[in-house]
Amino acid sequence: MAGTPLKVILEMGTTKVFASALDWPGWCRSGRNEEAALEALATYATRYAPVAQRAGLAFPATIADTFEVAERVPGDATTNFGTPGRPAEAEHAKVTKARAGRLSTVLSAAWAVLDEIAAVTPAELRKGPRGGGRDRDKMLGHIVDAETMYARKIGVKMKQPAFDDATAIGELRRAILVVIGAPSDGPVVEKGWPTPYAARRIAWHALDHAWEMQDRTE
Repeated sequence: MAGTPLKVILEMGTTKVFASALDWPGWCRSGRNEEAALEALATYATRYAPVAQRAGLAFPATIADTFEVAERVPGDATTNFGTPGRPAEAEHAKVTKARAGRLSTVLSAAWAVLDEIAAVTPAELRKGPRGGGRDRDKMLGHIVDAETMYARKIGVKMKQPAFDDATAIGELRRAILVVIGAPSDGPVVEKGWPTPYAARRIAWHALDHAWEMQDRTE
């Protein structure tokens, strides 16, 4: 018997399509079209599984066997650049206490996976396909820089930590989790992000670079 289809959001750019698992923040992959994006998402199920395990959530091997497109979102220049940049209508819905708790738990697990991967990643990474790409410490600094900016979209305004200041990074992340883990009804600040989208964007960015570290390690 087939399992329950995985609900996905498709963000439709002109040169890229992002497929994001609606209930699994950070499980997002892109492709040149809808079919390629869904195929990439399915391929990354095994790489995302440690996040679900860390969060203490069931994640069956068949989870990506079938998809249900819950929503197609018009993309923009951010989408085409390579970032999931548009909240879905489903992410604007009221966030219950239970959903908020799940979002914060999964985001925390994504950070834990990033930290585990970074801890065993060498400082110098193999260059990317065009001879470029950040080394580990610059990548970690970029992640923290982005998280400091993302945090402002949910009302958390803190000084950007240094990439190796574990105490300050922990304080920033805990402040983000307080907001993500609270019930809400739409964006929590004017012109900000709804918390489900914030969790998705932050977790995606952390995991995307964590997986890049793995792929570019000698």
